[in-house]
Amino acid sequence: MLEVPSIIRIENLTKKFGDLAAVDHLNLDVEEGEVLGLLGPNGAGKTTTILMLATVMRPTEGTAYVGGYDIRKQPEKVRALLGICFQEPKMLWVSTPWDVVNWHAKVCGLSTAERKRRVKEVLDAVEMWEPRHKNVHALSGGMRKRVELAKVLIQRPKVAIVDEPTSQIDVVGKHRVWNMLLELREEGTTIILATNELYEADELSDRVGILHKGKLLVCDTPKKLKDSIVGGDIIDVELEKDASPAVIDELKRFKEVVDITQFKPTRIRLYLNKVEEIVPQIMNFFNERKVQITSLRMSEPSLDDVFAHYTGLTIEEAQKDQE
Repeated sequence: MLEVPSIIRIENLTKKFGDLAAVDHLNLDVEEGEVLGLLGPNGAGKTTTILMLATVMRPTEGTAYVGGYDIRKQPEKVRALLGICFQEPKMLWVSTPWDVVNWHAKVCGLSTAERKRRVKEVLDAVEMWEPRHKNVHALSGGMRKRVELAKVLIQRPKVAIVDEPTSQIDVVGKHRVWNMLLELREEGTTIILATNELYEADELSDRVGILHKGKLLVCDTPKKLKDSIVGGDIIDVELEKDASPAVIDELKRFKEVVDITQFKPTRIRLYLNKVEEIVPQIMNFFNERKVQITSLRMSEPSLDDVFAHYTGLTIEEAQKDQE
């Protein structure tokens, strides 16, 4: 079987500002049709990375290929494949949301009839049809962000780069934006999502790359990243009667169980690997010994736990560390 080349290939991509390496020898492939999340606090190198991929900023060292085109040598070819939603919306040169989206529709070569239909469709989708003729200076930060996203939706690019797509947007709006991004992916767009929101990265990404101080620490599916934390899964068990020392000792013999804490005689917590595989065995263990369970609750690590595992900091602590 022939190997399909990655739509984006990043090779030793580096950007230095004086002695500071904002992005430090980044190597990464992005497969066509996937959503790749770049997770990290502000200052981790996410925005600098995507600005280099978008040919807005020139690398100090290394390069990247988008659709086979070198960002250094063929920037105009790269830009033809990209749609970009900036962290800070850029729309000072026009007067209204309608102007922004209609202009982008013209650039994309849509016919007059198709442009009219698509502009309304997209502005409706981001709930900006009613205020479409409102001056951009009168828009809230969240409204500007939705217009910025509409530019990408009208374009339906081969590759979409979105930087903090739901910053300044309320909870209901966040879910609407997530759905639109996933629909865009279903239409064939590859998406690079730069975010410092853990839940957003977990919900949208096929793979997540964790950036910290300009370096890519790890990149894998959210599930594999969580499973990489030894003993990161948890089972809380409440028993009808006290758990005997013999029961605790036997539980410790399960190879997947890393540690056990007994909070009180009837309540124990198991730290283990691959919780979804071991739970049936734990249930059988108690049933065979006629130990009655009153409740059992499972939980798995979050991406915050993963971030802390690889950096030694929560993402909030890392954010403060960058300030």
